[in-house]
Amino acid sequence: MLSVSIGVGFQDQPLPFYRVTIVCLAVLTDESKLMANLNQAVILVKRPDRDATPDCFEVQSQALQTLAAGEVRVAVAYVSVDAGTRTMLMGEGFHRQVPLGGVVLAGAVGRIVESNVEDWAVGQAVRGPLGAQTIATLKPDLLEKVDGDLGPLSLHLGLLGGSTGVTAWIGMTQVAKVQPGEVFVVSAAAGAVGCVAGQIAKKAGARVIGIAGGDRKGAYLTSQLGFDAVIDYKSQDVASELKRLAPAGVNVFFDNVGGAILDAVLDNLALRARVVICGAVSQYDNMTQVQGPSLYLRLAERQSVMEGFAYFHFPEAIPEAKAAISQWIKEDSITLPEEILPGIESYPNALGFMFSGGNLGKLMVKI
Repeated sequence: MLSVSIGVGFQDQPLPFYRVTIVCLAVLTDESKLMANLNQAVILVKRPDRDATPDCFEVQSQALQTLAAGEVRVAVAYVSVDAGTRTMLMGEGFHRQVPLGGVVLAGAVGRIVESNVEDWAVGQAVRGPLGAQTIATLKPDLLEKVDGDLGPLSLHLGLLGGSTGVTAWIGMTQVAKVQPGEVFVVSAAAGAVGCVAGQIAKKAGARVIGIAGGDRKGAYLTSQLGFDAVIDYKSQDVASELKRLAPAGVNVFFDNVGGAILDAVLDNLALRARVVICGAVSQYDNMTQVQGPSLYLRLAERQSVMEGFAYFHFPEAIPEAKAAISQWIKEDSITLPEEILPGIESYPNALGFMFSGGNLGKLMVKI
């Protein structure tokens, strides 16, 4: 609603306020009705050859249909941009695939603006697979009610997001199991998962070394998040820096990158080390020819283990993860930077921005 106050009159007679207000409200009402009947959706129009370039997508307007029984309509506030989305554009693979002509799959958070389902009220904040679009119409089976008063809704894609904070917490507590005094290394350390994993390792009493690209990221990790050291893979030799910073070897490696970075850490493992495979962002552009570790025999030589995971493999731990992170948020003892791109029209460029290493922390599109 627009409130207008005008302090100018004619011959000392003030202009009637109600006339201005009515005209403005009429214009806004017509515009809002038009926008309320349209959804702006990011559509996959061609499959990427390697990089997910902007021409693979189109932002299209879609008319909204009458809400059916059992459906809710959600005004999307933030769309999550995740490296794993790249693996959904191939046509086949481990993750659910986006069909040509379909809305790009993405986690998102927003509020219900229309509902035909009992107990799913208008105004309720929700999170789920809403897709890369401005309005999502769906049955609430896959939606989760979230606390819209805990902080900005972006929290539910960042620190409290399944693919972000919850993934880091589960990977650290259920798989890595870091102990005080251990040397902990995390790749893509300035990414959404890496930032959180490193902070959890510090809470556990470990010495934390991050691998990230660029001065901005290294400075943030050490000065703001308390990392003990950062290796800049863009300007430094990772293998030699690991030997310098961890002369007795790495006890736990939390890997989000794969490829040459994984090999460099495998070559510097301590005895009985743990390698946790959370992701492999270096490989997602060419999933048909994944480059595996060439130094995997170091696992046998150092009596070490390598284990992969996804957070949904631990459904029993998800509530505990959310509760623990929520408490840290209230205590202001954990943080996650957010890189936010404005408008749904930004999404076609978002994946390229992420894979070029442009973002610090959690990358999102704000509607």
